[in-house]
Amino acid sequence: MELEGADATVERVIEGLSHCGWVHLACHGSQDRSDPTKSALMFEDGRLETGRITRSVLPSTAELAFLSACQTASGDETLPEEAVHLAAGMLFMGYGSVIATMWSIRDKDAPVVADKVYRRLLSVEQPDSTQAARALHYAVARLRKENPEISFLSWVPFIHIGR
Repeated sequence: MELEGADATVERVIEGLSHCGWVHLACHGSQDRSDPTKSALMFEDGRLETGRITRSVLPSTAELAFLSACQTASGDETLPEEAVHLAAGMLFMGYGSVIATMWSIRDKDAPVVADKVYRRLLSVEQPDSTQAARALHYAVARLRKENPEISFLSWVPFIHIGR
């Protein structure tokens, strides 16, 4: 399922999440530092907040969520020991593996990292979402090797959470 532009509404995304084992969300993200449950992914018709994500029901096929948006793994700065953010919401929903960002990402870097992650994950006969952390590590290492002068802001924000 692919949703772009006007088709990428909050309801259609929730519907897609309900039956897709792997999801890639490339959109704008917004962190609410005072109430992390209001942090959101931005779609054509509105906001998909962490609170709504955690109340959604996913099928048992939920495996991997790649949140290619700004600040998807940033929580409440007054509660550093708590992990309430969009990536945690995806884990709570049932995704076992989440790739997210700790702060803002550059539009030109996100597709490069995603491409390298997916090429690595899909390079085997049986793609395995539990290899997402290794695929992200590989993607970042390749990005740095291919572009030795690249700013750390291009690769540091990306993290993996889960199994």
